[in-house]
Amino acid sequence: MSKRRENEFKRIYGLFAALFLLLSGLYIGGILYITGWKATTIWLSLGFVIAISLTASAWVLILQSKVGSVIQAVDEIVEKAISGRDGIVSYDETTLSKLEHKMARFIGMVNAMEKSQKDEQQKIKALISDISHQTKTPLANIILYSQLLEEHIPKDDNARTYVEQIINQSEKLDWLIQSLIKMSRLETGIIKIQTEIGPVLQTIKAAVSQIYAKAEAKKISIEIACQHTPKAKHDPKWTTEALFNILDNAVKYSHPGGKVVISVYAGEMFTRIDVADQGIGIDESELNLVFQRFYRCAKTSKCEGIGIGLYLTREIIAAENGYIKVSSKPSEGSVFSVFLPVS
Repeated sequence: MSKRRENEFKRIYGLFAALFLLLSGLYIGGILYITGWKATTIWLSLGFVIAISLTASAWVLILQSKVGSVIQAVDEIVEKAISGRDGIVSYDETTLSKLEHKMARFIGMVNAMEKSQKDEQQKIKALISDISHQTKTPLANIILYSQLLEEHIPKDDNARTYVEQIINQSEKLDWLIQSLIKMSRLETGIIKIQTEIGPVLQTIKAAVSQIYAKAEAKKISIEIACQHTPKAKHDPKWTTEALFNILDNAVKYSHPGGKVVISVYAGEMFTRIDVADQGIGIDESELNLVFQRFYRCAKTSKCEGIGIGLYLTREIIAAENGYIKVSSKPSEGSVFSVFLPVS
């Protein structure tokens, strides 16, 4: 029992003792007044008070002992159940025995659920690994042989266009499979985010380097506005993945010749990274939906993608104890703000 509970019990016992003494004093005073303060009455009243006081004290001590033993028994039952030791010591019909049986059943159900989840996680892990292994080599071979075939086809031959389509679609399929694998690993807890306090500028540069070629092909400039080197508690590898997904959308849905600006702001609790583009924007009714799995805005339904990039980004940032939000105006662009904890 905690000290707080003990003090509460002591206050209750003290209150009842004071009330008992007050009532006893009033009763005895009344009796003595009525009988004229006779010596016999005084001694009888005194003996009565002593007997009642001893009986009440004994009852309180017994009650304290019983309550303490019950609390101790419950504590032992819970401790045995948590530690996995055999907790059932008797099969009588007492309340404690019933509680012990129910606790054992509850812990057994929880352990069974945990075991089932672990088994399911292992099956999913094995399935994901098998899918990754079984698809990696065939896709790599398709891309390789398509590239070799492309080299032997004249540039003015129509067949070259078909080969280029095969290469593009194979690369998209490979990206899709890898994205689904990452998503499954994050959702099942197979991937563990390892956060550490470090500068975010290097992480941002790593993400920009992955999208730079695509941005250059559309003549989209990428600027980083960071006058100092703010730090945040994050996983550089997975935060790079999260920022890349945002930048990929910024480049994909921006018009050629546009601009993407990455701004970094250091706060007391969070470091904020804003990614602002000049793209098609998002309708206000869809701002709360863009981070859902497989969701695609009405304006982007004809563009490439399946709608898991922003979902992965949100899951990664959330695993780092951060959060992400977006503000946008249709036809003017969007600003995705990533908040990473400072410590």
